[in-house]
Amino acid sequence: MDNSVNQAVEAVADLGRDIGDYIRQQRAVARMSLRQLATRAGVSNPYLSQIERGLRKPSAEILQQIAKGLRISAEALYVQAGILQERVGGAVVDAVRADPDLTERQKQVLLDVYESFRRENAPLRSVEDTSGDEAVDGWRPAGVTDNTEE
Repeated sequence: MDNSVNQAVEAVADLGRDIGDYIRQQRAVARMSLRQLATRAGVSNPYLSQIERGLRKPSAEILQQIAKGLRISAEALYVQAGILQERVGGAVVDAVRADPDLTERQKQVLLDVYESFRRENAPLRSVEDTSGDEAVDGWRPAGVTDNTEE
């Protein structure tokens, strides 16, 4: 039992480090200093620094403030923090479900077609991710050939 408690504590600590790393990466992408983000998010510099180093685990409210300061989706931070599970389909599914001009049957047909395209393209995405080629939507950089048809 003691071992399972230690594993649980380590898992929670990993979540804190993961969210801190993610926030630091997003801050770097935004070319924002720690002080700038702290000011925009309404938190102290030391507290934000502790979050980024995985020493503190921020609440959902603090994550929302940080997301606003970074100008990113609060949902993305919630997923990284383990507060929410990543949605399947994302914005496309949400938009179809929210459209008041579509019947339930039309929504379901659209979602079925969308999911079939995602399943069809899943093997393509995994091959592209591991090939090292920067293929995007079936296009490859000039001079790169696909040798799978030999």
